[in-house]
Amino acid sequence: MNWQILAQGLVVLGCLGIGSRMGGVAVGLWGGIGVLLLSTLFHLEPGGFPIAAMTIIFSVVTAAGAMQAAGGIDYLVGIAHRILRSRPQSVTYLAPFVSWIFTIGAGTGNVYYSLLPVIEETSYNNKVRPERPLALSPEASQLGITSSPVSAAMAVMLGLVAPLGFELSQILLIVLPSTVVSIAVAAFIQNRVGKELDRDPRFLKRLEAGEVQKPDYTPPDLEQMTTRAKCSVYVFLSGILLVVLFGFVDWLRPQIGTSDSSTKPMAMTQLIAIVMMVSGVVIMLIGKVNPGAIPSSNVFQSGMVSVLALMGIAWMANTFIGAHNELLSSVMLGQVEQRVWVLPVAYYATAALTTSQSTATLIVTPVAIAMGISPAMIVASWLAVIGIHFFPANGSQIATIQFDRSGTTRIGGLVLNHSFLLPNVIVATVSVLTAFLIAAACF
Repeated sequence: MNWQILAQGLVVLGCLGIGSRMGGVAVGLWGGIGVLLLSTLFHLEPGGFPIAAMTIIFSVVTAAGAMQAAGGIDYLVGIAHRILRSRPQSVTYLAPFVSWIFTIGAGTGNVYYSLLPVIEETSYNNKVRPERPLALSPEASQLGITSSPVSAAMAVMLGLVAPLGFELSQILLIVLPSTVVSIAVAAFIQNRVGKELDRDPRFLKRLEAGEVQKPDYTPPDLEQMTTRAKCSVYVFLSGILLVVLFGFVDWLRPQIGTSDSSTKPMAMTQLIAIVMMVSGVVIMLIGKVNPGAIPSSNVFQSGMVSVLALMGIAWMANTFIGAHNELLSSVMLGQVEQRVWVLPVAYYATAALTTSQSTATLIVTPVAIAMGISPAMIVASWLAVIGIHFFPANGSQIATIQFDRSGTTRIGGLVLNHSFLLPNVIVATVSVLTAFLIAAACF
């Protein structure tokens, strides 16, 4: 039967590869094709859908889309510009943390694209090598995905480990300090990368040839922002703070009756969706947002792509993993027990190949759970999904290179010697090691 398992694995990898290469909604659609092949050719029972995670993503991106339609994203960008301009010489330290915080707040890495011109303009005009903050900021933004209570990847992870009694508060206790430490260490090292602009021969040659244009970005004027835009941000962020509060203080959650006449706190996967749906309604009312404008927002559209991708990939992964839980456990458990770094490497490599944190979470986490690995160890290893930036093919990386008119942020001749590799490896290593220490000390 081993040849059948190998053939099934190749079907899964093939569908993932083709879907990832096509991009967009094709990732999810090819997951459906994978289920068709597994069930018809190998007679596997189709797995389940990640309903809880899909519900969270849908509710979050709807509320975020309402905030964008109300002008809230522009307001956030204006705040970011003011923060970076306050200490321009420290932009290598400030820009990554601003990107991280904004991604946590928005629940999506798309907010990073709005910060790109702000970071470039601040660094270039203050003679700071743009590569330094620009190469680290997308890494910090993606770390914000695993730190956000309302991101797609967090929704997937929470949906998988919550049944094991590992709640949102425990996940945040591990990931938040770990990412802060890793960004700080990476910023310290990144601030010493490359020559200053006025001593960089490559840049000076392009400058003399007239190939470098001075950034002409005009940031949003905070003084001109409407009250509706500001209130939409306050409402959205209040919703996230409520989610965090409910996660840490479970007696504040609605109490649900049980079959034995007692009560228990509402599950966080359900409560997150409720809080964000309520936030979306409040934003529409206060911001006078036309509901028809929300589906056309960038945040909503990218979120819906994530929902479809999640549905197809999870369905295919659950079909394959559910059929071979015992075998996968017996093969991998000994490896992880002897080599603790195997699980983070699995997350990192899977993320690099699929270029999706949610996909890597879906593929690796169920296997780790089936192996009996503790949830704390799984979450600590999970931070390695930053491996999506190992290859310079991610949208945020490409956009960053295009925005850096100085040309210092680039892909090298060997492809893998790109500007993002060093900060990527640093944040991956430091965040996972720090997370292991926290997990060992607290759980």
